[in-house]
Amino acid sequence: MQEIVGHLRAGKKDPNLLVGFDTADDAGVYRLADDLALVQTVDFITPVVDDPYVFGQIAAANALSDVYAMGGRPLTALNICCFPHEGVTKRDLARILEGAMERVEAAKAVLVGGHSVHDEEMKFGLSVTGIVHPDRILTNAGAKPGDRLILTKPIGTGAIIGGLRKNLVRDGTAEKAIRWMVSLNDRAGRIASEHGARAATDITGFGLAGHAFEMARASGVGLLFRYGSIPRYEEALALIAEGVKTANTALNRELVAGSLEIQDPFRPEEETLLFDPQTSGGLLISLPADRAEGCVREMRAAGDTETAIVGEVLPSDRPLIFIRR
Repeated sequence: MQEIVGHLRAGKKDPNLLVGFDTADDAGVYRLADDLALVQTVDFITPVVDDPYVFGQIAAANALSDVYAMGGRPLTALNICCFPHEGVTKRDLARILEGAMERVEAAKAVLVGGHSVHDEEMKFGLSVTGIVHPDRILTNAGAKPGDRLILTKPIGTGAIIGGLRKNLVRDGTAEKAIRWMVSLNDRAGRIASEHGARAATDITGFGLAGHAFEMARASGVGLLFRYGSIPRYEEALALIAEGVKTANTALNRELVAGSLEIQDPFRPEEETLLFDPQTSGGLLISLPADRAEGCVREMRAAGDTETAIVGEVLPSDRPLIFIRR
């Protein structure tokens, strides 16, 4: 995508555009006043579960997450409905919208409308507008050497979703994954800002390694991850070992080729998990080392119980991702 849009940066830049697509950030930010900026994002996905209401919840949480990753608060949302003519009932379509509205209201935002088109493949999501103080924006470009890295949700949802489609996932794992995909990143975003976070991004389609690479590239640093500290769905490893993968797993591996250094022996499925694309994943946060443990304690106490310190930021003259046991 960077190859496609990169030339657009050559145009004149509006001085009020505080965050554009130069660093592949989660959302755009536009200053309206000295103390107020708009956060704008859009995201939609294909169904990841059979229950239409839960699919609507997950799709909405996934889209809202981009605002939280920027340190913002969502205000309004627009539905994006790509619905097929056949194969789905009007009741199911209504349930998707109801599930999305429940998450929008949980975010204390307002659903103000939307747009629908007929599509052979079901897709649904939101365009979200939020606000943030211009001095409190979180981007993926602020990580500093010595910072600690925090991850707030387990990884492995790509494999779990693939396994659900083949009826290979245990009920307990499915329930846990759905619970975390439905969960908003509002608490994590707020607490991270309160603890002086310097950079953040949400872990979605590019997987942990891909989004970490974007943070390293934008910040001009290296990132070291300790695999044993990374929250994950253990059943995802078993599913990957059985051959359950997504279409984007290999693409994500290619994205970081040449920038990923795995420094200890890992099983193939453990490596693959790093490239597993996430749906409504957690936040990857960089913040000063002396604030990391307190931030994790507060996040866990607030309900983000899987939050963990997963690594640190290193000085580097190019964006490198290091993985150790």
